[in-house]
Amino acid sequence: MTTPKRLENWDAGGIYESYVGRWSRLVAAEFVPWLGVSPRGRWLDVGCGTGALSQSILRVAEPAAVSGVDKSAAFVAYARQQVSDDRVTFQVGDAVSLPVERDHYDAAVSGLCLNFVPDHLRMVQEMTQAVRPGGTVAVYVWDYADQMQLMRYFWDAVVALNAGALELDESRRFPICQPEPLAALWRSAGLEQVSTRSIDIPTQFRDFDDYWTPFLGGQGTAPTYVQALDAKARDQLRDSARLSARAAPNRGGWLHQSDRAGVGRARRPNCQKT
Repeated sequence: MTTPKRLENWDAGGIYESYVGRWSRLVAAEFVPWLGVSPRGRWLDVGCGTGALSQSILRVAEPAAVSGVDKSAAFVAYARQQVSDDRVTFQVGDAVSLPVERDHYDAAVSGLCLNFVPDHLRMVQEMTQAVRPGGTVAVYVWDYADQMQLMRYFWDAVVALNAGALELDESRRFPICQPEPLAALWRSAGLEQVSTRSIDIPTQFRDFDDYWTPFLGGQGTAPTYVQALDAKARDQLRDSARLSARAAPNRGGWLHQSDRAGVGRARRPNCQKT
């Protein structure tokens, strides 16, 4: 079997929502209060995608303003359609060259984006420069290597059929998505008061189609892999994934489990060290 090239597509917000956007919202609901940003703060949402994290900020953090930035024009357009609030703006921009004012925000945050940016340190440095001295810099990312089970079932099924695809497995590609590497990255960027934790959320699917259909949408690493397969290989993978997930504990619905995100936060120093 030919292994598709490593690639991600990010151009259909509605499809992404059914894939992992719906689960990102559950993480964001716990992530935002944990940051402890005071009401009336100015927030920057880096890699804002479909607006899931921005919506959580608007709902629970009482912000003065939220600025969302994403490299995908299609995702930005989707976010603008979905989020109608005078306090929020969305614009197209690169996480490693943010088109925003420096020393301006009280918090710069990012959900499910860091691992897809080639230069992790540069992204965190850009977020750090965007916040005021003492401001918060924080992210959450799926813990692919440990407890992101809905992905584990998929990649276990892929590798069972095609060992050559092992290098595409997100648990191997994204070692940054663990508490220790996140903490080390924060310190490399010169941040202080570094804190990491995990957030576990319930992921429940009505049936196998509810689980499998989002993988056919071509949004993100795993769906892009599926999209590149021919019809026969895609059917084989579907059957293998069904068997892989069926072996998981079932506590209601077709598949009911907890999936985990790794979370890191820190603060920009109040003064420049020399």
